[in-house]
Amino acid sequence: MRSLVGLGAICAIGVAGLALSACDNRNSTSAAASTVVEVGVVTLAVSDIPLEAELPGRTSAFRKAEVRPQVSGIIQKRLFEEGASIKAGEPLYQIDPATYEAAHNSAKAELARAQANLVAAAAKESRYKNLVAIKAISQQDYDDALANLGQSKANVAAATAAVESARINLKYTQVLAPISGVIGKSSVTEGALVNAGQADVLASILQLDPIYVDVSQSAEELLKLRRSALKGDINSSEVAKVRLILDDGSVYEHEGQLQFAEVGVNESTGTVTLRAKFPNPERLLLPGMFVRTQVDEGIYNNALLAPQRGIARDRSGNATALVLNKEGIVESRQLTTGRAVGDQWIVLDGLAVGDQVIVEGLQKVKPGAPAKAAAVSSAAAE
Repeated sequence: MRSLVGLGAICAIGVAGLALSACDNRNSTSAAASTVVEVGVVTLAVSDIPLEAELPGRTSAFRKAEVRPQVSGIIQKRLFEEGASIKAGEPLYQIDPATYEAAHNSAKAELARAQANLVAAAAKESRYKNLVAIKAISQQDYDDALANLGQSKANVAAATAAVESARINLKYTQVLAPISGVIGKSSVTEGALVNAGQADVLASILQLDPIYVDVSQSAEELLKLRRSALKGDINSSEVAKVRLILDDGSVYEHEGQLQFAEVGVNESTGTVTLRAKFPNPERLLLPGMFVRTQVDEGIYNNALLAPQRGIARDRSGNATALVLNKEGIVESRQLTTGRAVGDQWIVLDGLAVGDQVIVEGLQKVKPGAPAKAAAVSSAAAE
């Protein structure tokens, strides 16, 4: 009887042990399920995006003319106001014309004398021509008359050229504006002696509307852009648009156009100069100003963008990202990135369309660990 009681107690203890073991297994399964971390992911897709480069630039005048005298003499008058707008052909200075007027009159007198001699030589040649025909004079006399006629014609031509030269010098006593624009300060006053071809400038004229902006771009970036265009990744417009950001942070109201790029690279800076032309009717832009430009470089076709929040750098500086694969396991990917577009990177290699890049909860997971995806919009990821 005692044996049967002992056996029953042992069986009861065994059943209780099995029940406790089953409960422990269910609890460990539940605990394992609760360790799957939820992370925010962005699913990658391709899109066509406009490329824009922000580059430093400096303004320069559309045209610049340095006014110098073309004849020597004393300045009698200054005929403009410093800083005023002038038109091409407008008189700026008057040089004393007295000696040039005299030279012009003398040249005209010499021309009149040469023309009178030509009339006499022509009449003589005409008479001698008839006389030599009837053998009334020798052939030598006629040849001399013919040569004299030719010399008289040459004298008239030389005198005519001398008159024109004297007229031009007389005209140059009035110094005219070569271009339209804004004239600066005058370096001479009335009574100053100026010389033809002198190095010193009398005044400078700048045309400010339109105005140029010279932009510097890295030769490396320009090379990448052109290679992408040749591959067909980028569609470039024939005329690239340019916008200006002024020193106070405001955007210049007029939009410019890219004119050309230099054919050489600056050896000291490794940059290429691009030139843009902007309207400047209000003369808000002045030569020598430093500005920032936003240059439209074209449309990048089928660009794969990844949020910058999901991209990290390893010790070697390589770009990496954590991706949640189809099995719900976290993977580490090494990437090749292009330029930044807003708060995203253009991904050139390492990711594909449909990959889920982790942007939230990165500190809670590591490669090889399971995770649960929670979709995050691209805007929220930024």
